[in-house]
Amino acid sequence: MSVQTAPALPFEDRSVLTRVKSAASAWLPVLAALAILILMLVAGQLYFGDFVSPRLISALFDNNPYLIVLAIGMTFVIITGGIDLSVGSVIAFSGLLGAQLFAAGLPAVIVLPIMVLSGTVIGVIIGVMVAVFDIQPFIASLAGMFLARGLAYVTSLKSLPIKDDALNWLLGESWGAGGWYVTPGVVLALVMVAVATWMLHYTRFGRTVYAVGGGEQSARLMGLAVDRTKFLVYVISGTCAGIGGVLFASYTQSGNPLAGLGMELQAIAAVVIGGTILTGGSGYMIGSLVGVLVYGLIQIAITYMSVDSWWTYIVIGIMLLVFVVFQRALSARRGG
Repeated sequence: MSVQTAPALPFEDRSVLTRVKSAASAWLPVLAALAILILMLVAGQLYFGDFVSPRLISALFDNNPYLIVLAIGMTFVIITGGIDLSVGSVIAFSGLLGAQLFAAGLPAVIVLPIMVLSGTVIGVIIGVMVAVFDIQPFIASLAGMFLARGLAYVTSLKSLPIKDDALNWLLGESWGAGGWYVTPGVVLALVMVAVATWMLHYTRFGRTVYAVGGGEQSARLMGLAVDRTKFLVYVISGTCAGIGGVLFASYTQSGNPLAGLGMELQAIAAVVIGGTILTGGSGYMIGSLVGVLVYGLIQIAITYMSVDSWWTYIVIGIMLLVFVVFQRALSARRGG
């Protein structure tokens, strides 16, 4: 009696199966971040008793709209295999620039676009260095970081209050009921996440971003606009940093030369925790949003526990190590 063997899959079927497995593997880090977020909420509820509530979830978003926006730009950059260290300094520069312009009597309709444009200009400078002069992203963005921070100190050496109603409305106004609430700044950040998701996953530009991160030389051989794409992701990141500066100025109602210190590292951490691989070529915008929420929830949990705030960095450091090892394991499995 002969044993019947399953027929071999046609080439097309094997190709489809490979793509399905690859897509599922790419989503694993995002699902892991989401699982951690849910576990943290469950553990907090069990430990504190009244941890999970509409007000806490609302505050989780309300405390981090500027970090969400920074993570959007950072996701584009990291997927191409780059890095942007300038965004925290741009937060300081754009906020102080806005404070000075408001103090001079200019209206918000003029000041707010200038604040955003200040970040765009820094992004253009970094993009030119990376795409045109082929300077390593770390060095180029480091130069942008020093430039933006220096411009912040030139603008003012001290904190300047901002009393403009239009700016403060972004995070000062809130809508909601039954304990739930949302601010205009949070709505803006979430709309930007939606637009960025569409750009990254449903446009030719987004596909090129993934291709550049997956293999720059291969992307060039395919005839893709590699240099233009590398330039544009830094412009996007700088623009997001400018918008983040507007939101942070609204959050603190001031401009400060020390604002945004280490915020670029927070954005990178959130993006990595959300599943974007530092070597490029893989990542999801929704994962970066989850990463920001994980970061924000750790801060809230530390506050609930009434321990030193430095524990936030310790926990984030441990989580980063775990996620980087997890990503390396996934990459090795794909290679195998």
